[in-house]
Amino acid sequence: MSSTMSSGKFSVFRELPGKDKRRIITDMLFNNAMYIIIAAAIIFIAIRVPSFLSLSSVVNIISLTASKLPIALGIAGCIVLTGTDISAGRAVGLTACVSASLLQMAGYHNKMFPDLGVMPLWAVLLIVIAIGALIGFVNGFFVAKFKLHPFIVTLSTQLVIFGAILMYLMTGTNNGQTLSGLDPSYTEFVRGTLFSVGGVAVPKYVLYSAIITVIMWIIWNKTSFGKNMFAVGSNEEAANVSGVNVFATIVGVFMLAGVMYGITGFMEGARIASSSANTGLNYESDAIAACVIGGVSFVGGTGKISGVIVGVLLLQIIFVGLNFLSVSANMLYIIKGAIILAACAVDMRKYLAKK
Repeated sequence: MSSTMSSGKFSVFRELPGKDKRRIITDMLFNNAMYIIIAAAIIFIAIRVPSFLSLSSVVNIISLTASKLPIALGIAGCIVLTGTDISAGRAVGLTACVSASLLQMAGYHNKMFPDLGVMPLWAVLLIVIAIGALIGFVNGFFVAKFKLHPFIVTLSTQLVIFGAILMYLMTGTNNGQTLSGLDPSYTEFVRGTLFSVGGVAVPKYVLYSAIITVIMWIIWNKTSFGKNMFAVGSNEEAANVSGVNVFATIVGVFMLAGVMYGITGFMEGARIASSSANTGLNYESDAIAACVIGGVSFVGGTGKISGVIVGVLLLQIIFVGLNFLSVSANMLYIIKGAIILAACAVDMRKYLAKK
């Protein structure tokens, strides 16, 4: 039946005037421009550097995708509400520093809290989740209560959080130094080997990221909270008239995003085996780019978890591929900015075309 429908559509397409055919093809190419460009870049990199498609490289890409997925899933909800969250990276940095400071080895010579033993992992995880949720609550409260633009609110909290990180790292005798000497139970829990493929280890946080993604998919698609989120993002006034608690929904979305930042910080502290004031720097730009590439629209009310996954994966493929081509780290910033700008332009064109 599907083949009959496809052939029917093709027949209709063939009967259209040449001008309409060109417009349809142009729209299709433009709407999928980011995917086409990225696919072409992947093919080019694979041809230039065949090792890019090696097993170790593929596992590395999957691991990087897993590490960046929670923060992207958090920001995606904010974008669905026609907003954003540029404090996300600093929130990850703060929670990573807190995690590292509480989970340093008991006998480490430069331990931030010498009299504090190694705390239970579950307790530290709950602490950083609470910190992330608090940051999200502050962001959501000011957006929902005072109708401030999310960019302004999260710009303010970004600065506040960064100041808090700098002050926290001055605690005791640490004097702003990088937090290291993490307890093996922490690093093993996060980046220990889940299983091996052809002798290449897949870290445990890939599993944690997969579980988080499933939970977020359920929240987005199977709960009234998820439905309310899309309703508010599509039309806040209409959602309010329909009985949706707009204030609670906005605050809830930002708090859920904060929880994702806390989890990301917890994993990131162990993944990179240290934390400093620069941990989490610009993570939000990667996450926003991935969301927009994955079809989470800034006009609100549109987005899928699967799209976020694809966006994060494609972005990591590009970044890893550029490293294989020995592209400088400075150039990566330019490329990231160009990707965000191009993705937003494509997104806006889709919105205007629908109107």
